[in-house]
Amino acid sequence: MSSLRKQALGKTLAFVLPILESLINGPTKVSRKTGYGRAPSVLLLLPTRELALQVFADFEVYGGAVGITSCCLYGNSPMGQQEVQLKRGVDIVVGTPGRVKDHIERGNIDFRSLQFRVLDEVDEMLKIGFVDDVEFILGKVEDASQVQTLLFSATLPSWVKHISSKFLKPDKKTVDLVGDEKMKASKNVRHIIIPCTGSARSQLIPDILRCYSSGGRTIIFTETRGYASELAGILPGARALHGEIQQSQREITLSGFRSGKFLTLVATNVAARGLDIDNVQLIIQCEPPRDVEAYIHRSGRTGRAGNTGVAVMLYDPKKSNISKIERESGVKFEHLSAPQPADVAKAAGKEAAEAVAEISDSVIPAFKAAAEELLHTSELSPAELLAKALAKAAGYSEIKSRSLLSSMENCVTLLLECGRPIFSPSFAYNVLRGFLPEDKVELIKGLTLTADGKGAVFDVSSDELDTFLAGKNAQGVSMEVVKELPRLQEKDQARGGRFVGSHGGFSDRRGGGRFSGGRGGRGGGRGYGNFGRR
Repeated sequence: MSSLRKQALGKTLAFVLPILESLINGPTKVSRKTGYGRAPSVLLLLPTRELALQVFADFEVYGGAVGITSCCLYGNSPMGQQEVQLKRGVDIVVGTPGRVKDHIERGNIDFRSLQFRVLDEVDEMLKIGFVDDVEFILGKVEDASQVQTLLFSATLPSWVKHISSKFLKPDKKTVDLVGDEKMKASKNVRHIIIPCTGSARSQLIPDILRCYSSGGRTIIFTETRGYASELAGILPGARALHGEIQQSQREITLSGFRSGKFLTLVATNVAARGLDIDNVQLIIQCEPPRDVEAYIHRSGRTGRAGNTGVAVMLYDPKKSNISKIERESGVKFEHLSAPQPADVAKAAGKEAAEAVAEISDSVIPAFKAAAEELLHTSELSPAELLAKALAKAAGYSEIKSRSLLSSMENCVTLLLECGRPIFSPSFAYNVLRGFLPEDKVELIKGLTLTADGKGAVFDVSSDELDTFLAGKNAQGVSMEVVKELPRLQEKDQARGGRFVGSHGGFSDRRGGGRFSGGRGGRGGGRGYGNFGRR
């Protein structure tokens, strides 16, 4: 049987329990070997060690209760221990293709008593590069007509069709739970995107955790192993999970995350597919993945089994094609600006106030004298002094600004208008040179044109804000701090010079603009080279 199915449908027990029932009470009970050195009756292949261990755990729990033994074969673990288990005899072998193939070549596995073969996440095996190993393993069963084969795949690439026709019985059944519908992201998940440059991620992610995790588990996906380790080192209590970590430590990490010993897991794609971890409230993707399917699987780690969740994706406006992900995944992204430090501080203040209220009254005598002296000597009101105390308790000594355009701290987003259309970034720079010295123009970051073609937005350092706002006095020039990011040009619009609006702007931290644009050159803006000069 081959099965095409969506993610998060709880299919593992759907084959674990029937197989166990067949082994102990069904038609395969008579043919199942018993005793020391028995050959396995069931073989399960999975693409990753984590998935193999997860399915193995299910067989251990449910099979162990009825006297069915299992073993798990995967790389980066001692071969000798696995050989001992196989020689003693097991009923069920769960493993990854590479390690199972190694044992077959060493003569450690005998398939003459095999009753079931299960291949899970077959399309993922193709992506990882297990094609030859899988075909080698399937080819080692001499009489496939005596074995029931179950093949599970989220998609149906040509190789999956090939092994289905080559290794499954001619009268195989196909169960299609997807049909003509393309794979779509979960509707139980709130999908949010936030503009953020690569250099601002480490500043922004802690605030996203505070605003959206609701105290539940969070998985953060990075594109590189190095950044996963770096980010895990920055976030309090977080742990990293990727391929360069020893397998034993990866198992400890996953176990601790499942049990709630820590609530933030920073992972590469090793954890993106198939892992069933309860109560993951928040998914953060540090940048858009390379393909839409990867986004669907990553965001699908939350909102599982009927629960709800939040998936936040950070993206660099000048590099990302958000519209493609939105179109092909079937989601309508909420386009939000980064949580502003003042808003995050207010939330932290509430938490600090709750913590203060829980402190025992027994501490009051020790601190009362210092508190009374502070009240008498300070010019601030009692409420203002208490606010500063709460800020200190929450770890705040100042409130920084944050860009709406790039999420960089200590940056402010400005809107430039000059009373006539701004056709290109270079034209906008030319207008700015009309009233600003060149060294100040060089400080501008991420200049992007508005969708209506009448303005441009860009970031400046908070320290330079007054210098730029003084430009409002130049003839015909308007400059103001952005409170709500306007609708901005998309990448293709910026190239083609068409002032067509995007699907909505960033207003009230909602809306839907996608935008890009670059620094631009020093030329352009014919006839406006001295615009605004007196």
